[in-house]
Amino acid sequence: MSQPIGQLAYVLHSRAYRETSALLDFLTPQGRLRAVLRSARGKAGTLARPFVPLEVEFRGRGELKNVGRMESSGTSTWLIGEALFSGLYLNELLIRLLPAEDPHPGVFDHYAATLLALAEGRPLEPLLRSFEWRLLDDLGYGFALNTDINGEPIAPDGLYRLQVDAGLERVYLLQPGLFNGTELLAMAEADWSAPGALSAAKRLMRQALAVHLGGRPLVSRELFRKP
Repeated sequence: MSQPIGQLAYVLHSRAYRETSALLDFLTPQGRLRAVLRSARGKAGTLARPFVPLEVEFRGRGELKNVGRMESSGTSTWLIGEALFSGLYLNELLIRLLPAEDPHPGVFDHYAATLLALAEGRPLEPLLRSFEWRLLDDLGYGFALNTDINGEPIAPDGLYRLQVDAGLERVYLLQPGLFNGTELLAMAEADWSAPGALSAAKRLMRQALAVHLGGRPLVSRELFRKP
C-alpha cells in the first residue's frame, strides 16, 4: 500500500479531545480538514498551534481524519498585539466560511502571505480587507467594484448599495449603509490612500460577509474592541 503523502498545513483551531488527544482544524491547499491528534501532550502537540507552517500526513477517508505525522515545514510566524488578533480573526473566518475538504489553494497561499505581512508589521486594515475580498471571491461570492448590477460603470458621484447576491446597485435616495462611487473605485484599485476608502471597505466587507456567517457574530472581532 502507498504511504500517505504529507500536505502543507496550518492549524486554525485546536481543542482537547478525550483524555490525551486534540481535535484540530487545519487549513491545507486541499481545503479545511478536521483531524484527531493522538498523544497531544507529546512533541507533535507542541506544534499544534496557530501560525506554524507544517507538513502533515492525514489518514482515513472519513470527514474526521487522524494525524499520522506532523512536522514543522518552516519558520513559525510570531504575531503580537493587534497582529495576533488579526491572525485569529482570519482563522475564525476560514473555519466559519470555508467548506470542509473543498480545495482552495489560492486561499492557502494568500493566508500564508498575509501571516508573513502581519509579522512584518505592515498596516493591518489593507491586509484584512484584501484577505476578506480574496476569500469571498474564491468561494464564488465576489462581485464587481467598478461596475454595477446592470453592467454600468460605477459613477464617481453616484451612491450605491450592496445587493449581496448580485452586486452594487445605484440608488438616488439617501438611506443607511450606502457607498459613494469614489470610494468604490478606490477599492477597485486598492488605493487605500484615498479618503474614506479603508473605512468604506470595512463596511462593505461586513455587509458582504454577514449573510454567509448566518447571523452569528465573529468572536475574534471582540478582541479589537478597546477596553
